Amino acid sequence: MGGYRATVTDFEIPATYGLRQTIADTIGIGGIMRGLRTIPVVVGIGNDMHELCPDALLLNYTNPMAMVPWGVYAGTPFTNVVGVCHSVRDTHHFLAETVGVPEEDVAFRTAGFNHQAFVLGFRRRSTGEDLYPRLHEIVEADPEGLGRRVRVEIFKRFGYFPTESSEHSSEYVPWFLHHDGEVERFRCEIDEYIRRSDENLEEWKRTKAQLDAGEELEIEPTSELASEIVHSLETGTIREVYTNVRNGGLIDGLPADACVEVPTLVDGNGVQPTRIGTLPPQCLALNRTFVNVVELTVRAALEERRDLVYQAALLDPNTAATLPRRASCGWSTT
Repeated sequence: MGGYRATVTDFEIPATYGLRQTIADTIGIGGIMRGLRTIPVVVGIGNDMHELCPDALLLNYTNPMAMVPWGVYAGTPFTNVVGVCHSVRDTHHFLAETVGVPEEDVAFRTAGFNHQAFVLGFRRRSTGEDLYPRLHEIVEADPEGLGRRVRVEIFKRFGYFPTESSEHSSEYVPWFLHHDGEVERFRCEIDEYIRRSDENLEEWKRTKAQLDAGEELEIEPTSELASEIVHSLETGTIREVYTNVRNGGLIDGLPADACVEVPTLVDGNGVQPTRIGTLPPQCLALNRTFVNVVELTVRAALEERRDLVYQAALLDPNTAATLPRRASCGWSTT
């Protein structure tokens, strides 16, 4: 919602106060603002679906993923909403490739929040070997390559590999973006999403020009999560897909209403999330700092409360580490 101009605004205004962002679509000031723009619209869709097609499934790709489905099932009578994202799948592919094991021979178990899930299990199927020691050796042997990535640094410090890219991961924690040396050391791509948006718009213009000229476009089929879910529901084909769903006890220690990312069995019986139980305490601690911002933003959108918007900003890790309270919050209770 808001298109390109709103995205640029999400970067420009915080930057005038000295706040750096990289992707700004899930957490931080950009994530908060995107959530406030998007949640009311998707709540409207949820209300329409409750009235017109109550047995349908709403598949959401839109960020902020941890906020949008939560807004639907908390703010409407419609609860059959599932979020899908490629970050877990892409991370699994990256890890298998890094340790040199065919992905089909790797058993993964991953859970947490979208863009901040952690690979809890990383084993070779054929032998039962824990692949984390091999990954540690590879990382230690490449200090100027892998060692200069934020997600790898988080892995080294917390013991489990996070599912989001390094540039995006830098926004979820307070240790990188407000330090010039850390930005350089870990190659944090400031304003990266604006550059990607510019490239997308240029590609769109080229594609439109080709279509207007009657040219044929090369189209290649790809594996897509939503189509895989629909295929399994319709044919009964059993698949494990990582989805974002209401917690409801799937992960201990997180709010019941939180939208969590877990492995999910999909077949003719529907979408069936897996109970994970307990996360490692250090991973749960990081998730809790994330959910603070998410929950307050969802409540702000549903309850139309400006005070919760400011409080979400005050609790955001990168914002809190960068700005004094008056810069991040021009409001008080007095």
